[in-house]
Amino acid sequence: MSPLGLIVTIAAVAGAFAWIASLLTRDTSWIDRLWSILPETYVWVVATSDHLRDARLDVLAVLTTLWGLRLTFNFARKGGYRGVEDYRWAELRTTMSPALFQVVNLVFIVTTQSALLVAIALPALVARDHPHPWRPLDTVLAALFLAALVGETVADEQQWRFHQRKHRGETERPFLTEGLFRYARHPNYFFELAQWWLVYVMGAAGAGVAGWWALVGPVALTALFVGSTRFTESISASKYPDYATYQRTTSPIVPWRPRRQSS
Repeated sequence: MSPLGLIVTIAAVAGAFAWIASLLTRDTSWIDRLWSILPETYVWVVATSDHLRDARLDVLAVLTTLWGLRLTFNFARKGGYRGVEDYRWAELRTTMSPALFQVVNLVFIVTTQSALLVAIALPALVARDHPHPWRPLDTVLAALFLAALVGETVADEQQWRFHQRKHRGETERPFLTEGLFRYARHPNYFFELAQWWLVYVMGAAGAGVAGWWALVGPVALTALFVGSTRFTESISASKYPDYATYQRTTSPIVPWRPRRQSS
């Protein structure tokens, strides 16, 4: 079986499992539990198909594994593997009929996201089909990936500690506005997107025109995060009146100097 064939097979099995499990448990977060596992698995499928002889593929596999380990740890400590459903899916369920929600569950939550997890790993296939020697630029790109990984880890830790303080009643602030969150409302999204755009540049950009089709991954991920930002913030704004001020003064995703609040 070709690497792409094996990837599609794994994705189909994983998607079917997530959908059936969501029906049996009435918990739509099963695909979320696979987010941190599948993309690097797909990259390793490609790297091992070349017998780990391509430095670029091997580095991509290691980098995406580090990404997956960080995400798995952060998801686990929030209770993601203990049956805690993503609050956004629970909120979405209240806005539509059970039948319509199951359509959304199958088409978007499971199928579309399963396809997206394949798409963000596609630059590895381009790198396999268009090999070229390791360049100094690749070293720079790998270092930038690690820097973005550190940035997302810091953002996750700041958010985790804030919610722990909030749970203990040690802060009156309803949402985080300090640290990296002073410069962006979702700095973790920025660093997450940066990592997968760097995977694209590192894996596919060197192939020239032949690598353009792999842009579907980072572009689709960016679109998903923009949509998720709007949905998440609509919930936050409905809960916290001061959130509108935070939106006016702080960049949504790309870290930037805070704007002064107009009087």
